[in-house]
Amino acid sequence: MRLKDKVAIITGAAQSIGKAVALRFAAEGAKVVVNHLAHPELAAEVVDQITAQGGEAIAIAADVADEAAVERMVRQTADRFGGVDILVNNAAIDPRKAWHEITVAEWDRVMTNNVRSQFVCAKAVYPYMQQRKYGKIINVSSVTFFAGTRNYVHYVASKGAVIGFTRALSRELGADNIMVNCITPGAVLTETELEKVGSKEAQEKATEFLLGAQAIPRRQQTDDIVGVFVFLASADSDFVTGQTLNADGGWMMH
Repeated sequence: MRLKDKVAIITGAAQSIGKAVALRFAAEGAKVVVNHLAHPELAAEVVDQITAQGGEAIAIAADVADEAAVERMVRQTADRFGGVDILVNNAAIDPRKAWHEITVAEWDRVMTNNVRSQFVCAKAVYPYMQQRKYGKIINVSSVTFFAGTRNYVHYVASKGAVIGFTRALSRELGADNIMVNCITPGAVLTETELEKVGSKEAQEKATEFLLGAQAIPRRQQTDDIVGVFVFLASADSDFVTGQTLNADGGWMMH
C-alpha cells in the first residue's frame, strides 16, 4: 500500500472527485479526513465505505475558506491521527455565467471558495508537515485554465491563480521537504456534472464535443484520475514539486 499510515485531509470529499480520491487513498492505507460543508449524509456514506473495507476515516464539516474553521479541522485531525501528511485542496465552486453578467460579489465568492480556501488550508497544515519535515500538498485546478472556457471567467481566473499559488508555494516549502503540486482534471463525468449539464440532449451534446476534442475518445471517469493523486501523494513523487499535471484524456496539451 503506497500511502500506508499517512494522514490525508481531502477537502470537498463528500462526492465526485473528492470522494473517489478519499476511497482510493484509504485503499492505499491512508487515514482519511472527509471534509465537507453541507453534505453530512454523503460524507458519512464515504466514511462508512472506508471503514467497511477496513480503513480509517472521519468526516469533518468545515468551510475551507474560513481560517478558524480550517484550523479546528486540522487540530481535530492531528488529535485523532497524530498529524497531517497529505492535503488535497479539492473543494471549489464553478458557477457558469457570461462575464459581463458576473457581479463583483459573485466574483469575490468564487475567488474566496477556490483560491483563498487553498491558501488557508495549506497554511493550517504547514506546522504539522514542517514538524515532520515531510508533506504533500495537492492543489486541484482545471483544464479550463488551458482552454479559456467561455462563460467561466471567474472560475477560469481562480483556477489560473491556483497554478500560480502552487508554483510560488513550492519555492517556499521545498527546504522543508514539502512537495506542492497541481492537477488539472478534464471534464470528469460525475454526479455533480450531470446535475449541472441538465437534460439528456445537453449531456449528449457535451459528450459529442469532448469525444471530438480529446485524444482518447471516451468520457473521463473518476477512476481515470485518482491514480494521479496517489502518485503525487506517495513517495514515488518525492522529487516532484511545483508542477501541474494535466489529466484530461489529451484534450489540452501543454
